[in-house]
Amino acid sequence: MTDIPHSPKSLGGSITEVRSKWGWFVALGIAFLVLGVIAFYNVVIATVASVFFVGWLMLIGAVAEIIHAFGVKTWGSFFWWLLSGIVYAIAGIVTLMNPLLASAVLTFVLAISLIAGGVLRIWVGIKARPDANWGWVVAGGVITLLLGAIIAIGWPVNSLWILGMFLAIDLIFQGWSFIAFGLALKR
Repeated sequence: MTDIPHSPKSLGGSITEVRSKWGWFVALGIAFLVLGVIAFYNVVIATVASVFFVGWLMLIGAVAEIIHAFGVKTWGSFFWWLLSGIVYAIAGIVTLMNPLLASAVLTFVLAISLIAGGVLRIWVGIKARPDANWGWVVAGGVITLLLGAIIAIGWPVNSLWILGMFLAIDLIFQGWSFIAFGLALKR
């Protein structure tokens, strides 16, 4: 077995450097975990916060697209890029002005995406039937399809809390992941 060189630009040096920062990973994990628990107990507020985040991202994207339109040389391309940026800006403004409507739309899009993704995974799993473990792909597709169907059945009422709950769950899992990673680095 060969030793990993520890020069600053080597993999061994990078691992050593990251290992010395294990406490930062644990602290970040704890922060994510706390934020996830707060979001879990305030799913409506977390939903609205995530919708506002999406709205601001849409506005930033719209500004970038409008600026890009002025860099396009031909009139037809300029018009379409400008129109696209304006539509994106309107969508961002509507999202910021009416976050409940936006959460309903985003929840519906999430439900449809999960249903479509589930159906696609089931189809891919069935097509891969001779291969080993094809059943896991089908099982994952069935779970995704059912989750999308449950969200669609509860729509639009669940639009007030679904996005916030997904955000809370993601923050909690990210928190535990960073804590586990940091503690593994310490060892």
